[in-house]
Amino acid sequence: MAEAAYERLERATAGLEAPFAVVDLDALWANADDLERRAAGRPIRLASKSVRCRALQERVLAREGFRGTLAFTLPEALWLASHGVDDLVVAYPSADRRALHALADRPRVERGVAAGDRPDGWRGARVTVMVDCVDQLELIERAAGSSDGGPVRVCIDVDAGWWALGGRVRVGVKRSPVHTPDQAAALARAIVARDGLRLVGIMAYEAQIAGLGDAPPGRPLRARALRAVQRRSARELAPRRAAAAAAVEEVLAEHGQAPLEFINGGGTGSLERTAAEPVVTEVTAGSGLYGPTLFDAYQAFTPRPAALFALPVVRRPGSGVVTALGGGYLASGPADAARLPRPHLPAGLLLDRQEGAGEVQTPLLGTAADALAVGDRVYVRHAKAGELCERFSSLHLIEGERIVEEVPTYRGEAQCFL
Repeated sequence: MAEAAYERLERATAGLEAPFAVVDLDALWANADDLERRAAGRPIRLASKSVRCRALQERVLAREGFRGTLAFTLPEALWLASHGVDDLVVAYPSADRRALHALADRPRVERGVAAGDRPDGWRGARVTVMVDCVDQLELIERAAGSSDGGPVRVCIDVDAGWWALGGRVRVGVKRSPVHTPDQAAALARAIVARDGLRLVGIMAYEAQIAGLGDAPPGRPLRARALRAVQRRSARELAPRRAAAAAAVEEVLAEHGQAPLEFINGGGTGSLERTAAEPVVTEVTAGSGLYGPTLFDAYQAFTPRPAALFALPVVRRPGSGVVTALGGGYLASGPADAARLPRPHLPAGLLLDRQEGAGEVQTPLLGTAADALAVGDRVYVRHAKAGELCERFSSLHLIEGERIVEEVPTYRGEAQCFL
């Protein structure tokens, strides 16, 4: 089967010179189907940083199961809005004063105006920025200055980590300082007290569940411990998330303001669990579309590898080893082997532990190396999803055994947001 998959890619990309990146649309749409199945009817907000290609984002958002975009930065959100994307939430707080001023200074636009008729393209789009403290509210107000474009839409980021043993042990990533319903309500009061802000949503991303594989290969004891911690964390989070939402809704009602438009949670690794919470109105996913190697360590689902990059073999140092040009496309996160790219096809190749994946060359070991000649290609999977697009200006989209289109990445459109 692996040999047939390799030959299929070779036939499809015969006219390309490596290095290049491909997206297998058959795998991508199978992964999208599975994400929608796992979300069980909850709309999926697309994480743009996990795709980083407008053409693919547009196609995914055209599906019935996806609605809205979770952007990485505010400049990215404004750029996407300029291209007609209407519903954008910026996942992380912004300190970009220029972008915040541009957002706040937009003129009021009547509802129902078509995207192509908007002044400067983006100004009628719904763009929501993330906040988790009063300092950020004050920064937004200072950046807005005397603009009269209407209130800036904001979303409260609630910490979804699990504080075990009375808070002495904290499981989860270091994100928002807003952990309790009372803290969420206090921030909501600070928001509604400001005429220039409008509170429209809550987000709580459980990274310790959604972003941490519960079936690490060859480590059964760690897998059991991870699953136990994730179960406890999920049991604690569900009622707290509901209580935080209720507390914020009460503040809004007290001040005569409209109820929350959305309560967002989850990620590719936790869609079923998060979508099952009645209070959650939408879930987020994106990485599962590409199926990077970090998702090989999950028990509940197995995405198909959809995004790959090809490297040319340029050396044969000896028996059982070839050297590919480039390939040092490391993923962000802890500096460990899980962040390295992984040889995918032909099967049977491994990275050299002494050299890993390098900027100029990547040695590949294994018996499969002896069948490779100089000029042959090796297909590699990235550890994460959209970060691969920072290395390539375009993606070649494959259906069956042919390339159907070449589309630009963010980099290919001369965009570099972070």
